[in-house]
Amino acid sequence: MGSLSSKAELEAALARRFGASVRFREKPTPQMVSSGLLEVDAIAGGLPRGGLTEIVGPTSSGRTSLMLSALAAATAREEICALVDTHGAFSPASGQAAGIALSRLLWVRCGGNANHALKALDLLLQGGGFGLVVFDIGDIPPRDARKIPLASWFRFRRVIENTPTVMLAVEQEANARSCASLVLEMERARAEWSGRLLRGARMEINQHEDTKTQRHKGKPASLRVFVFSSFCPG
Repeated sequence: MGSLSSKAELEAALARRFGASVRFREKPTPQMVSSGLLEVDAIAGGLPRGGLTEIVGPTSSGRTSLMLSALAAATAREEICALVDTHGAFSPASGQAAGIALSRLLWVRCGGNANHALKALDLLLQGGGFGLVVFDIGDIPPRDARKIPLASWFRFRRVIENTPTVMLAVEQEANARSCASLVLEMERARAEWSGRLLRGARMEINQHEDTKTQRHKGKPASLRVFVFSSFCPG
């Protein structure tokens, strides 16, 4: 068949040889729900149901605030949510102040045991019925988070695929790679006084690249959004 450089060329070549019996299936566009932050929804379209979204960034970058906003938005939609809290970082008082309906939240504390957290996450996703499931490993050292096998991320993605569940992974670095459908990268801000109010975060949207986002000292806070059009094969 020679060299084919695009999906369109491959489809045309297969059609010429085998006719209409061979066709590529188009993946349906996932339903998006609000993250609880209008700015994030404006540039990312919200959070995809049936998909994995990673919220990554260092301490004090805003990743927890975004997680709380997503939980508040989901419980406001009267959805049942689950939070797998690996290191016990969640504060119910702060969550309630952020608007989370605690009566609709299952809080799983894992005492710093990452293996227990992974098993709990697997059971919750397999059980189904949750509108939002959060996997918070933001306090795990990046070297340990990287030890989570790609096969585990693939399994989590496959379990929630074609379901209404939104999965959020809160981390210091992105680890799910192409198993994630959306990556929200947070950067720590330097406070700047403008006379009356603190300046808000600058938000950008970029297509996914293999190069890591560069962080420069003194740079205004930013949120980078990477949208993946493909998933792990399977």
